[in-house]
Amino acid sequence: MFKSFSRTISAYQNALLVSIALSFIQSSFVYAASIDPMPPTVTLKAARYIDVDNGRVVSPAVIVVRGDIIQSVGTNTALVPSAQVIDLGGVTLMPGLIDAHTHLTSNPKLGAYESLGVSATRAALYGVSAASKTLQAGFTTVRNVGANGYGDVALRDAINAGEVIGPRMLVSGPALGITGGHCDENLLAADIPYKADGVADGPWAARLKVRENIKYGADVIKICATGGVLSKGDQPGAQQYTYEEMQSIADEAHKLGRRVAAHAHGAAGIKDALRAGIDTIEHASLIDADGIKLAKEKGAWLVMDIYDDDFILAEGASVGMLPESIEKERKLGQTQRDNFRRAVTAGVKMAFGTDAGVYPHGDNAKQFHYMVEYGMTPIQAIQSATAVAAQALGVESSRGSLTQGKLADIIAVDGNPADDISLLTNVIFVMKGGVVVKYSH
Repeated sequence: MFKSFSRTISAYQNALLVSIALSFIQSSFVYAASIDPMPPTVTLKAARYIDVDNGRVVSPAVIVVRGDIIQSVGTNTALVPSAQVIDLGGVTLMPGLIDAHTHLTSNPKLGAYESLGVSATRAALYGVSAASKTLQAGFTTVRNVGANGYGDVALRDAINAGEVIGPRMLVSGPALGITGGHCDENLLAADIPYKADGVADGPWAARLKVRENIKYGADVIKICATGGVLSKGDQPGAQQYTYEEMQSIADEAHKLGRRVAAHAHGAAGIKDALRAGIDTIEHASLIDADGIKLAKEKGAWLVMDIYDDDFILAEGASVGMLPESIEKERKLGQTQRDNFRRAVTAGVKMAFGTDAGVYPHGDNAKQFHYMVEYGMTPIQAIQSATAVAAQALGVESSRGSLTQGKLADIIAVDGNPADDISLLTNVIFVMKGGVVVKYSH
């Protein structure tokens, strides 16, 4: 009887051990199934790539991408057996381009009074098309500096969610400015009392507006330090925000982890913006020698849009721009290009930015021609739209160069843009985050 009982206990123990083992194995399979599979690997082969960090062209090019990250870059990197190989032939591989000054929700065909009929919602929907065109042109990152109703925030979030195709976006929401200034709405009569979303007068009101923009999703703060070209009743050279107001904005934004971009054409406004701690100076058309020196001392970036003068003078009247705006540009455009050359010669940090939305989206790369004509080498111009722009935006740890560990934002052009910068107007291959979004065989 005792032996029989012992056999029963032993059988029970064995059954229990088997049950535990099966349960463990089953749990292991469930756990293994819950782990994401190994991300796909893609190997890109080409005639050459541009090492923007060191300003050189390297041949040949072999870049291995796993998932959305660059795994290796070199000339004879070992091919991964399971990788998809894309042999692009005699092209040049480059980091995805960066435009530090865009308005994706702005339609360049609706100038001045025509723009009054456009709601913030409609503008954001227009931005869907503009975002796609911008990405197809090889610009995988943009900084959007000014959009009513936080339309750029909505567009950024839709792109990030995979609902819309477009570049990575850093956005400002409404641009901050004074009552009646460049960032206000000055096309309406006094009996239609309206102020633009970003109007804030005085240091504490400006601080509050910075906090409000950040509350609703802004990555960067945009301000109007001076008058502008496409606004009614002001002058580009006239300072608008005071030094004290700009200092308050910069202090509040920096405290909350945001950088500040200042629209600034006039020499005095540029210098006060730099003294106040503004990070990037947009346009900088009338910058003088002292302003150039101060920008260099402060380590600030100039973002000078020296292409769109062509569009304003040639097409401005046909798209409804005000005659006074066209006249302002006629007086300003060549001076801005000449000052661009002076800033390049002085060694100021220059980030690529075009004011896209003043001209048609997707034409961003047309500016490279003028950057070379007015003092940059082709490599310097390319660096301004890659490594340097990434630094200006504070995203250099994740993009701006073809470097192991950075996001796989990669473009290709036929030939060598270090020899012919105009090739950048015809990007044939675009990869964003390891996904090919354009490939013109």
